[in-house]
Amino acid sequence: MGEQEIRRSLVAHAPLRRRPHTMLRRMLDRTPPDAPLFGPDAPVARLERRLADLLGKPRALFFPSGTMAQQVALRIHAERTGRQTFTAHPANHLDLWEQRGYAAVHGLRYHPAGDALRLLTLDDLHQVHEPVAALLIELPQREIGGLLPTWEDLNAQVTWARERGAATHLDGARLWEAQPFYDRPHAEIAGLFDTVYVSLYKGLEGVRGAVLAGDDDIIGQADVWRQRLGGAIPDAWPLAVAAMIGLDDVMPRMAAFRDHALEVAGALAASGLATVVPDPPQTPLFHVLLPLDGEAATRARDELLEEQGVQVFTRVRAESVPGWCGFEITISENAMEFTPEEVVSLIDELTRRAPTVAGCRCSRLKASRPTSTPTPGSRPPRRSSGT
Repeated sequence: MGEQEIRRSLVAHAPLRRRPHTMLRRMLDRTPPDAPLFGPDAPVARLERRLADLLGKPRALFFPSGTMAQQVALRIHAERTGRQTFTAHPANHLDLWEQRGYAAVHGLRYHPAGDALRLLTLDDLHQVHEPVAALLIELPQREIGGLLPTWEDLNAQVTWARERGAATHLDGARLWEAQPFYDRPHAEIAGLFDTVYVSLYKGLEGVRGAVLAGDDDIIGQADVWRQRLGGAIPDAWPLAVAAMIGLDDVMPRMAAFRDHALEVAGALAASGLATVVPDPPQTPLFHVLLPLDGEAATRARDELLEEQGVQVFTRVRAESVPGWCGFEITISENAMEFTPEEVVSLIDELTRRAPTVAGCRCSRLKASRPTSTPTPGSRPPRRSSGT
């Protein structure tokens, strides 16, 4: 199904706002004719200073990918502590989506803590008896619906690490989406951690890229590793320009995205067509669970896209309850164009089409919902490329 057929989309990274011409026009309008390629006034240097200030860190360093940035951060913490192990939630991005690069490239070990289906707790950390180099925390936890620990729980977990001589690292790929929940400055959240990674393209709707922030010594070491791994690309200015546009235009709208997510999720839950996880959402991100076969839901999605030009989701995930599937909604500029009622109507049409596509003749799927519905994160581990 060609992307040119998409006219409206609930998907944050749909091509509507990401086509090359659209992105280039946006960047051209924000780039002065005399913008230098290199030096302290070049886009990459300005972005690094801006994010260091925003996150309250002495220094920030551009990376071409979050995969590289986070593995470098953990390697540095391992070398500084003399320990090779880091601990994190079982559904962390590095272990699920990055082909275990932390081990293959850097020789690090991973000690999972807690249950993959729920948030990490202090009690879970007390079960980690191996000395660790770092505690990695993802805010929000994407795989379980964008859940976030309370501020008190977050502080307690960071304290646990510090008392054991371990560093703390924030997977802040979606820190922009998490900030409204805590209602604290980004620098106060980032201040809990020794190193902070943020994505330049996910919530900010940029092109690609990442930034790692920390103290001068750590980032100086990260600069060396970036060079060793081939990440010191000289012409990264398009990624930096796109990221700064996102900081200007998109980041200030995160609270509005979260509020719209609450309205959409509330309407879906009230409709009886779907289960929303979490209910209510804590961020603009949440999961929609449907009593549908995943293959049938995907075919129904394709029918809607072909006939109406509306994209509901990119892919579905199998749930722990047989006959159920789920997909993610992240409210961004694309999804803001849909009222809650329109989203309910789309899901209703999807469920009406799916039984026919699958060859089932049941009249209303919502009437067959099991009494026990899937829980957040109740999915088998996946090890492929993620977003």
